[in-house]
Amino acid sequence: MIGAEARVVVAELVPAVVAWNRGWLAGVSDHSVADARVSIHEEDVSSLIRSARSAYDAILLDVDNGPEALTRKANDWLYDLAGLGAAYAALRPRGLLAAWSAGPDRNFTRRLCKAGFEVNEVRVRARGTRGGARRIIWIAARS
Repeated sequence: MIGAEARVVVAELVPAVVAWNRGWLAGVSDHSVADARVSIHEEDVSSLIRSARSAYDAILLDVDNGPEALTRKANDWLYDLAGLGAAYAALRPRGLLAAWSAGPDRNFTRRLCKAGFEVNEVRVRARGTRGGARRIIWIAARS
């Protein structure tokens, strides 16, 4: 639950995904994209991150399959040192960067630390308590 003063900024590269969430998937999220506190940007998340300075309390990345950009080579920037530095700058003090991945990546953990984040690597099940494949979510805190 977020407060009345909160803002949620969503970047979605695929217009069809936005349309689905405004249409036949709207009920699944309790019509969250229609909430006045939510703004949808049909663009690459990297452009929002690059243009922000101390703008966000949290950045949640569920891009590609994690640090190894498999579907779009352009996604590499989000996970390299320059992209992580931009994410750090886009966060307010004590802000959090959370990044989902299909699997572990020690080099990504090291890059997060090198960018100045305090890092916690959390292993989760794809289907929560029902099991499924193990996934990774990095929770990286800006100091």
